[in-house]
Amino acid sequence: MNKLLLIPAAMLLSTAAAAPKISAQSIIVNPTQPDLSVSVRVDKDTSGSQNPAYRVGDKISISTSVNRDAYVYLFNVNPDGSVDQILPNRLSTDNLVKANTTKVFPAADDKFNYTVAGPIGQNKVLALASLTPLDLDDVSDFKTAQDQFATVNAKNQAGLAQALSIVVNPLPQNSWVTDTAFYTVAGRTPISTGSLFVGTNVANATVILNGQRLGGANVTYSNLRAGTYPVRVQAPGFRDYTTTVTVRSGSTTNLNVEFAQAVTPAPSNRYTVSIRSTVAGARVFVDGQEAGTIRNGGLDVSVEGGNHEIVMIAAGYRTFVSNYNVTKNGQITITPTR
Repeated sequence: MNKLLLIPAAMLLSTAAAAPKISAQSIIVNPTQPDLSVSVRVDKDTSGSQNPAYRVGDKISISTSVNRDAYVYLFNVNPDGSVDQILPNRLSTDNLVKANTTKVFPAADDKFNYTVAGPIGQNKVLALASLTPLDLDDVSDFKTAQDQFATVNAKNQAGLAQALSIVVNPLPQNSWVTDTAFYTVAGRTPISTGSLFVGTNVANATVILNGQRLGGANVTYSNLRAGTYPVRVQAPGFRDYTTTVTVRSGSTTNLNVEFAQAVTPAPSNRYTVSIRSTVAGARVFVDGQEAGTIRNGGLDVSVEGGNHEIVMIAAGYRTFVSNYNVTKNGQITITPTR
């Protein structure tokens, strides 16, 4: 994985399911208030209220606690948007945490360490706790027998949120919960500039700092001169979010924007998209909602014009995730890979 290196010591989860909520802060959130709770912390921040800095090469440990016996899954969202599965892994397969106890990874008697690696910037650790074991075969897998960590198939935070939403959506409302911890990775030498991370709960957002367009959201922007600047975050269909941020030398400023008030869109036409695939029985999701199953080589869905995320899941195949800008009736052919 990119962020945490697994180094051997010798070399040194009642009722109907609820649709999960996507959150800029916590990635994926149970919309109910389950009596199950989970807490995740990094060793430099036991309160969970800070954003501690680690330098490349520093050792790091991650602790988690639950109020009921639960299986805990840990993921790290890197500054570049890539995602690593921290737990379970090859050398630490036991992810059952007992009620009212704190479990540290790695444990004192484990024969490996977690060591911080690049890239530099803001990191998120997502803890997903479930009363029953989860099937993550469509979320991550070990690419080779030598891999210590499973590779997450999602290419960014939004993809991870979508994939995990599909996993937990069938579960009882009271059987899963999440928590998030933050930390920053700095270089080996002192840094005279600072970084800014802007997280959002919607796709295609744009960040404008001090009148200059930085780019998309859910990305860490580094090498910014320290100071206080106006920032504007824009997203299609939502009112602009404006505030000021202070960039501090040698650290990452964390700004999370929850878009809630949508601008009334202009009337739009609906189109029919024919989704074609040779994989019979594959499940198709459009913008997080299940649209149907591939039968007789295809599935027709009706959508409004604009950008839509299409996900296809089939047993034995990698989860397919892609975005399409629909401007007319058309056909999409999906050829998933194993």
